[in-house]
Amino acid sequence: MEEERAQTKEKRMQTLGWVATAMSVMMYVSYIPQIIGNLHGNKGDFIQPSVAAVNCTLWVIYGLCKEKRDLPLAAANFPGVIFGLIAASTALI
Repeated sequence: MEEERAQTKEKRMQTLGWVATAMSVMMYVSYIPQIIGNLHGNKGDFIQPSVAAVNCTLWVIYGLCKEKRDLPLAAANFPGVIFGLIAASTALI
């Protein structure tokens, strides 16, 4: 009985992790309008996406280098690296 509850709790936590991952991905995909604006001459700020890219890089490294890898954490932050760098670089050029 106790083991069954622990498995149910673990499954719920894993589901929560992947839902949070999806929300993080959507948060970083939201850089697309800024990137488009940057490319059309409406330059946005480069500081926030630059800091987000560095932060996300650190979290991806952390998630992948832990003894027990944390794939939801790494997956949630990987788009932040890509979209953060694109948003920052297009704001500068």
